[in-house]
Amino acid sequence: MHPEKQSPRVFISYSWTSPAHKDRVLQLAKDLRNSGVDAILDRWEIKEGHDVNAFMEKMGTDSSITKVIMICDKEYVEKANRREAGVGIEAQIITTKIYEKQEQDKFVAVVVERDEDHRHCIPVFYGSRRFIDSTDISKYGETLEQILRWIFEKPALKKPAIGKIPDFLMENQSDISAVSHQSRHTCDVIRRHQSHAPSLVREFFKAQSKEMERFRLDPKKSDKFDDLVVRNIESFLHHRNAIIQVFTSLSQNELREESVKIVHRFLEDLIPYMLKFTSNRYRAWDNDNFSFIAHELFLYAVACFLRDEQFDAVNYLLSQGYYVPSDISLYASNMTDFNVFSRDLVSLDYRKKRLQSNRTSLHSDFLQERSGESGVEFRHLLQADLVLFLRSHLENKIENTYHRWIPLTLFNTPYGQTSFEIFARSCSETYFNKMKKILGIKEKDTLGKFLNET
Repeated sequence: MHPEKQSPRVFISYSWTSPAHKDRVLQLAKDLRNSGVDAILDRWEIKEGHDVNAFMEKMGTDSSITKVIMICDKEYVEKANRREAGVGIEAQIITTKIYEKQEQDKFVAVVVERDEDHRHCIPVFYGSRRFIDSTDISKYGETLEQILRWIFEKPALKKPAIGKIPDFLMENQSDISAVSHQSRHTCDVIRRHQSHAPSLVREFFKAQSKEMERFRLDPKKSDKFDDLVVRNIESFLHHRNAIIQVFTSLSQNELREESVKIVHRFLEDLIPYMLKFTSNRYRAWDNDNFSFIAHELFLYAVACFLRDEQFDAVNYLLSQGYYVPSDISLYASNMTDFNVFSRDLVSLDYRKKRLQSNRTSLHSDFLQERSGESGVEFRHLLQADLVLFLRSHLENKIENTYHRWIPLTLFNTPYGQTSFEIFARSCSETYFNKMKKILGIKEKDTLGKFLNET
């Protein structure tokens, strides 16, 4: 098929006001044709001996013409209003068509001149319809794009798809609305650097740690246990996002040492949920939902602080021990380190086998899928996971212990990933000296030696 038969046919209606105006219209017609539009211009179509008025009438009624552009200057408007000459014939036809609902998208006025009162020159019959303003010649490129978008019906601003009803509007979701309000209020106080910010942050995190009990799995449920875990962590998503918003507000503002200690204590308060079993019958998967949630929140806390170069805060979270109550302690001591948040989830291992999934880690997949709603880019989680892995292995190598961090998200590292930001910047000795504390090392050679031996 000939290319022109696939292109929209567009007739350009204008007045022969002056040679300069005619040349301007000619250039527009050329640019439209170069952009895939079958632009029709009288100067190309009317030959010697042709009836000009008959041509104009045909252009106004030809059904193969999909769009009509009216180039409106003073003379065009005057002729259209007086129904004079070729423009007048077109105006008579267009006036009828433009009031037919099915024809409203066929015509557009491109205004190139203003009158003495600085009003846009528009024919009376065009009324209050939207037009294209082309009075500023310096913005011709923008005008051309706007015309092309109108012709091909590709607007710059597209109506977004209708999403789901917000959770806080659904029945029995008042708690979600409450946590959102509390999170927004806490973040606002942090951003304003108000003196009571630390106490408000403490209240927020205390409320969230207490709220965790609501997400305990019911051992009486007959569903497949891996389905229970997955649905449970999905139901926690709104709470997780609210907590991440507070992490972000803390990391992006003046981060006081007191606030870092509060975050540490909040993460510590999650440990009993991971380790304590409340049912009479021990099942390894009973607390998998809490283990996933605690791991995810710890990872986001580190990711946010790393992203904003809060290295002292990261070092505090990694160097300070975490208290485990005596009644649930699985360790010789009541104190453990950050590696406690890295745990195998029996339920997800079972789910992988049950669904015959060929994915390396469903845990990693869930973390990546959920990152889209977190406000934190997945690359920051990857970077945090790598730091935790290095810190864990460097320290365990020294202390000769065996509980080490598993960098799950690194299973989903994008193809072509070369380096992470804080490591790339560490080529600078000054930058390295600021960030080395998060790895628990003093010299670059320590890291280099470890990587060569690994």
